Amino acid sequence: MSSSQRPSFTEPTTSYWQEILPALSDQPSSNTPRQYSWPAVLPDGRQFLLPIRPLHTNPKEAVASLFINHASFCVVGELSVILFRLLDEFMGKDRPDMVIGLPTAGLCIAVEVAKGFGHSRSVPLGFSQKFWYDEALSTELSSVTSPLGSKRVYLDPNLLPLVKGKKVILIDDTVSSGQSILTSGKTMKAVWDLLESEAIGCNVAACGVFMKQSQRWRQVLGEERSKRLVGVFDSPLLKAVEGGWVIRE
Repeated sequence: MSSSQRPSFTEPTTSYWQEILPALSDQPSSNTPRQYSWPAVLPDGRQFLLPIRPLHTNPKEAVASLFINHASFCVVGELSVILFRLLDEFMGKDRPDMVIGLPTAGLCIAVEVAKGFGHSRSVPLGFSQKFWYDEALSTELSSVTSPLGSKRVYLDPNLLPLVKGKKVILIDDTVSSGQSILTSGKTMKAVWDLLESEAIGCNVAACGVFMKQSQRWRQVLGEERSKRLVGVFDSPLLKAVEGGWVIRE
């Protein structure tokens, strides 16, 4: 489908992700078309507007997108605090040994969550393969928003002693169909598998994200891991109709 056939209800994202709005009576509806944005609802009832972007594979379907690297510092900080509080409640008296961040957006969130747990550092995964890296400490990721080919994500072998056999929390910005929203290749399940593999031997006690996009990721991660995934807000998959976009699922 050519660009001229794309639904017209999209707009530049320059002003998005810059503020959190007060709770409003205008709650998301599956029946009323939204033209440019979707109001995600935070746990306290406040709203966070997400721009609607058509999928490159089918421009008549869309997602309400989050690019946290484009967000204001105060939004990142506030969402990080909410995520930490949710994870803290989920963990109860159980404390993580380390917080691990997925690149790229998950890295800054992991730092803030780690601070909340009183840690002095977090452990970053990365896309860039250094010459001393071990292929056994890597896996592939995939994305619903990226048209590019696959990337591998790596754990620096020098950081292995910090996580091997430890209880960890895994952090990313978004989960969608079990996939990391920022990368290309396989799924978040592959990262979880890697961390719990014999090579690393982590106990992934929880996974924290800002946005849970649809519910498809539950089928990919499985029942037990899905119970350990904590998110700040939900975002639906959308479809084009006369007058805008409505919930597809």
